[in-house]
Amino acid sequence: MKARAFEGWWVGQYSENDAATLRGAGYPRLLASLLCSRGLVNPYIVREFMREDLELLHDPFLMKDMDRAVSRINRAVAAGEKVAVYGDYDVDGLTSTALMTDYIRSLGLSCTAYIPERLTEGYGMSEEALKQIRAGGVTLIITVDCGITSFEQIRAARRMGMDVVVTDHHECLGPLPEACAVVDPRRLDCPYPFKGLAGVGVAFKLVCAMEGPAKTEEIVARYGELAAMGTIADVMPVVDENRAIIRRGIEVLHGAGRLGLNRLLNELGLSREKLSSSDISFSVVPKLNAAGRMGRVRTAFELLMSEDEREADALAKTLCDMNIERREVENRVFSEALEMLSGSGRVSSPIVLASDNWHHGVSGIVASRLAERFGVPAVVICLEGDGGRGSCRSFGNFNIFMALNYCRDVLDSFGGHALAAGLTLKRDAVDEFRGKLTEYYNFTEGDFFQMKLPVDFCVDDPSMLTLRDIEGLKAMEPWGSGNPPPSMCMRDVNVEAVTPIGGDRHVKLRVSRGGRSFECVFFSVSAKELGVHAGATVDLAFEPGINEYRGTRSVQLLLKDVRASRCGDEPTLELARRFFAGAAMLPVENAMLLPERGEFAKVWNNIIQRSRRFLEPFDELLPDIALHTGIASLGRIYVCLRVFDELGLINLREFEENMDIHIPRVEKKADLNDSLILQKLR
Repeated sequence: MKARAFEGWWVGQYSENDAATLRGAGYPRLLASLLCSRGLVNPYIVREFMREDLELLHDPFLMKDMDRAVSRINRAVAAGEKVAVYGDYDVDGLTSTALMTDYIRSLGLSCTAYIPERLTEGYGMSEEALKQIRAGGVTLIITVDCGITSFEQIRAARRMGMDVVVTDHHECLGPLPEACAVVDPRRLDCPYPFKGLAGVGVAFKLVCAMEGPAKTEEIVARYGELAAMGTIADVMPVVDENRAIIRRGIEVLHGAGRLGLNRLLNELGLSREKLSSSDISFSVVPKLNAAGRMGRVRTAFELLMSEDEREADALAKTLCDMNIERREVENRVFSEALEMLSGSGRVSSPIVLASDNWHHGVSGIVASRLAERFGVPAVVICLEGDGGRGSCRSFGNFNIFMALNYCRDVLDSFGGHALAAGLTLKRDAVDEFRGKLTEYYNFTEGDFFQMKLPVDFCVDDPSMLTLRDIEGLKAMEPWGSGNPPPSMCMRDVNVEAVTPIGGDRHVKLRVSRGGRSFECVFFSVSAKELGVHAGATVDLAFEPGINEYRGTRSVQLLLKDVRASRCGDEPTLELARRFFAGAAMLPVENAMLLPERGEFAKVWNNIIQRSRRFLEPFDELLPDIALHTGIASLGRIYVCLRVFDELGLINLREFEENMDIHIPRVEKKADLNDSLILQKLR
């Protein structure tokens, strides 16, 4: 069975009266229900939320130091100075660099773009790069998506005779660098009303400030797709002016757009006219990111800047080939990591793996895959010489940044946030780091941070899931952080067929409820991992979608999780409750509750694939175990759990309607014959 990503669901609710009000205002019923489940119940508030007009864009001069940045760039224009744009290797940095470089050149200035390579230089400014830039005669550097913490580097630039204008969007809780201007909405003293801009959003606002409000439409037409792509790639909140930036930027892509991006879309087989924010996030962004991950970031930048059709076609193909290479390297590293873990049994503490043969460009992706698969934080370290660089990913609500802070004595450096971080350390400190990280994890009960799947609401009436209703959800797009794609569930659904697809890497289900049938697809889960067979009754969590195939459009549910339906008054479960309450039992009733040895093994194998500690509703956990073990008797499953608790294999607590199961870190051997429960049942 696939390692569980979610220990239960958080299912929202809404008032039918509120939904009726929105339907009365003209909103389709499925959309009205979704809006209400997210607290948008007033038609006026809904209209404001769905705005996409450029009036949403705030005055750029509300941003601290924007006037100083504009003044310094205008001085450069008047004096004909040489300018450099210093960016970053991720997609936000790439789009920021392309936008600012193109704009500075449009002012008639000589402008060079500098993007550090991930593998050899790392993130941020470096003195060596500054020396190269100064050798080219540059007197003004404009940073994009970086610079807010480059204190020493900016001082070095000044000593070399270069001014620096910083544009960034990262946190700056302390002092600011000594630059001509520091434009960052997250400055503590910045009154700008929206703090959620991406790096490319800040660069876009600088161009808006340079050109004035009369030119906003023209700027959006010229740079909107770059601003939208960087904002989506950096997972910025899709609210306030980001909503306008993304919506209008995608409209630019629907039209002519930049040549390089058009050629990339063609190479990917994506329709420019139907492109969505999801297409950008899952198809376009990984290809652009591949260049940075594989140490050839200039390829992606040149594509964004290309004005030659043949060159753009070649670059687009190279990026796609590079992404294939990245995927192959990633899969190799992931497979080798799994081999390292193959002899460790159940993983119940943070994963820390290191190798001399791993590619740093994919370490973060591999760490994410390990964390998701095993349900614990993961650190993947690429060793080179006497040291190593690691990428860290959390799981659940475990704060990986605080954990690294606990381990700081054995690290050379670290940085990041609660869910993802990076570190450097000495080669001979890996084992000590693993020990300290595990110590912190054990101390904080780090694995008792259960991942709950957020579900907007339960669809009680399947007739809501029509093509027209699902089309109506598009009014809430673009989806993203702060406005996630719709997540719904249906309970007590009958599984009619289970079909492996994509070489058994994915699975398709046909289900029915209330006289309506639906096709479902569960990506990256095989039929075996799903463990559900035709005839089962399950609950589904899904994103409603529309499948288009050979001109035919149909409703398709994109599955996020499948679990057994809640149990009712299953006869053997009632017997088990009576037995453990001390009631008198008939021999035939005891026989119905006595598990076979093979059933003990199935239940044990099921629970150890979950978190080391988990809390689930009684009437969800037992049916879920039954679904994946094939044991029809919930009473015998309950007896198995009580026996495991009696023998010290697990710690089981029952309270209210929940079961709290804690599997000790040190597994012990036990003999079922020692169980007093089983002796009594026999």
